[in-house]
Order: sequence, then structure tokens, then C-alpha cells
Amino acid sequence: MAAVFGLCSLVASEAQAGERVLRLGYLFSQTSQLGAGAERFATEVAARTGGAVRVEPYPNGTVGGEVEMVEELRAGHLDMAFITSAPFAGILPEFGVFDIPFLFRNAAHAHAVFDGPIGRDYLQKFSAKGLVALAWGENGMRHITNAKRPIAGPEDLKGLSMRVPQSEIMLTGFRSLGVKAEPLAFPALYGALQSGQFDGQENPIAVITASHFAKVQRHLTLSGHVYSWAALVMSRSAWDALTEDERAAFTQAARLGGQVSREVAGKAEREGVEALRKSGMSVVATIDRAAFERSLEAASAGFSKTFGAETIRQIKSVQ
Repeated sequence: MAAVFGLCSLVASEAQAGERVLRLGYLFSQTSQLGAGAERFATEVAARTGGAVRVEPYPNGTVGGEVEMVEELRAGHLDMAFITSAPFAGILPEFGVFDIPFLFRNAAHAHAVFDGPIGRDYLQKFSAKGLVALAWGENGMRHITNAKRPIAGPEDLKGLSMRVPQSEIMLTGFRSLGVKAEPLAFPALYGALQSGQFDGQENPIAVITASHFAKVQRHLTLSGHVYSWAALVMSRSAWDALTEDERAAFTQAARLGGQVSREVAGKAEREGVEALRKSGMSVVATIDRAAFERSLEAASAGFSKTFGAETIRQIKSVQ
């Protein structure tokens, strides 16, 4: 890792005279929702700063997994990252509320929450950990895949082994449904599914298609159980080095990049399911959501105690 960041620093130092290069890491491919958002962000920064600043994207986790990227941001060794929600509940526990299963009705509900007062308040919370969050983006609504059987209700999940992100809330939710849920870094996931280490996993459609999970998973369930947000985040040192005009340009560019990630994730949600079906996956399009929520009642009581029933009520009530 030190060698990678050393090489990145060397590349930056050899940039054209007068041009500053900022490194932006993200986990997925350049064609993913994060990749599309990162590319739009980089293009906008170049245009809005008159070429004075260049954002250089590093896709596919080439600068580390998301937990590592957060730590590198905090240490000032990485300038920027487009990071999904997965690692943040472990760093800022209050963000775990968004990982509660079936908190959001759909992506439109989530957008209304994150674009409103609640989202603006949470965007400021990153500063407590030495990070500057510029804008919300999107990973997408998370859906379940597995190699064993169709999943339509909570009883169908019992006994399955599933990879779940490094989120205690999501782990608790799935384990309460009888799943043998364990965390695993995303770059190792395909191999773990291929080897049979896990029966299944859950991710947005855009990730499922881009990662070719249809080759190692037979069944897709459109559960939409968690909305996975993303955020364009800067290190404090990189932000402090910008002029006021550049900060405005970065913020505006980040909002546009975040919107593009939503558009790509939404398009994948609409079109990707049919592509997965054609590739051989069986698709359960409708689940018994009420049954899932009943099965999660014990876990939900714990979530209310942790995050506050009123906080959860406010999020659910946003229209």
C-alpha cells in the first residue's frame, strides 16, 4: 500500500507545471455508477478551475478497500474518494441508522431524505472524523443473490451463508433472519462465491451486473432491503489547500457527479434485471415485505434503542 501511494505521489509531482493533481479512489470499475460519477466530477473540476486542478481517478480498489481509503483520507495520504455507505457506520456510529433493513420504501424515498434537512445534517457529521463530504451519490438499492434457491420470504433465507458488508446493523439484521452472515471485503467476494465459501450476497443491481455475479449465482431477489448511499469525500488537508473559488467549484462538481451516479444506478435498476434474467438468473420480483418486517421486529427494537425511535420515525415519514 505504501508503494502504491508513493507511486501516486510521484505521478502527482511529475504533473505539468502549474497543474495540481488530486487522487480520487473508488472501489468499482470505471463503468460502474461510482465510476461514472467520478468521471463527471473530474471533468467538471477541470472545467470549473480552468485546468488548474486535475482529478485523477483510481478505480477498482487500486488504492485499497473502502475502509483503507477512509483511513488514508484521514491521514492525508489520499486526496479524495467516492465511497459507499459500507464502512462509515464503523467510523461514525450514527450513520448505522441508514443500514436498517427496510428503512426506505424505495430509492425516491431515500433521495428525499438525503436531499433534505436530514441529509444536510448528516453531511456535516463527516467533519468530526477529519473528513470533508462534498455531496451524496448513490450505490443503489441492495438486492439478494444466491446459488441455492429462490428467496421470496424470510423463511427462505434460513440457513444460507451470505457475505454482508462491514456493517454491524446489516449483520444483525440478516442474522436475525437465520442467515449465517459474515463480512468480507468486496474485492474478495467473487472468489468467495465461486469457491462456495458463501451461498449468496447482496448488492445493488449495478454492482451485480458489473461484477459478473450471474456467473456464480443462480437466483436474484429484488428485495430492496437497504438503500446504499455513497459520498464524495475529501481529506481535510486537500480541502484546506483549495482556494475559496476552488472549493465552490469542487462542491458544484461533486453534486453533479453524485447525480450522475444516481442516474447510472437507476438505469441499472431498470435495465439490469432483464440482462441478468437473460444471462440465466431466475428472478423473484416481489417479496413478502410485511413478513420480512415481522421477522425483524426483535432486531428493530434494538435499532430503536440504539438510534432513537424518533430519528427512525422521521426518516420513514419523509415523503
